Amino acid sequence: MKLFKKNQIIIYVIVLMLMTAGYLNYTTNTEKQTSVETAMQVESNDDMQLADIGDATLVNSNDVLTQNTTNTTNTKNTIDVTNTNNETSDTNNVISENETSTENITLETSSTNNNDYFVKSKLERDTMYSQMIETYEKVLNSTNSLETQRQSATQEIQKINDTKNSIMICENLIKTKGFENSIIFVNGESISIIIGIEEIKQEEVAQIQNIISREMKAKVENIHIATK
Repeated sequence: MKLFKKNQIIIYVIVLMLMTAGYLNYTTNTEKQTSVETAMQVESNDDMQLADIGDATLVNSNDVLTQNTTNTTNTKNTIDVTNTNNETSDTNNVISENETSTENITLETSSTNNNDYFVKSKLERDTMYSQMIETYEKVLNSTNSLETQRQSATQEIQKINDTKNSIMICENLIKTKGFENSIIFVNGESISIIIGIEEIKQEEVAQIQNIISREMKAKVENIHIATK
């Protein structure tokens, strides 16, 4: 009877040990599986994070590249527009300068032509008076001339010199009135004067007539004024 109880106790002990060993084994396997799953989940999460980071970097790179391209295009367009505006402005400036230059050249040419006319006309007039004086001097110096001819020649020379002096005085006085160019021609009692302007006012006509009438002892109705 004692032997049976002893054997029964040993069996219980062995069963208990087996049960303990089985429980420990199950617990260990469960922990390993949990650790593996956890590690796999962590690794999977890491891979997803890396994938997310890679995608984010790639997207950012594309965005930066696109933005840079857009900025470059915008900058290029701005430069092109600026250059176009500058070229247009330069072209307009060149056209404006050319037009101004053309107008200035036209005015200068017109002014030069007027100046040339008055200078040339005065030279021709003075040459005519010089030739007339020279002719009368030949009469004075000729031994074949009569006394009456010499007296007449002397009077004509004096008359020409008086006319030249009167013309010079009148043209200078007219210049003081603001008329830069003028020329006077005398033909007997008729006196013609040309003023270098396009239009002349009535009061200016009166001023010129008054000067010529006073200095050349001429009648107003014999004074003829023209413009050029």
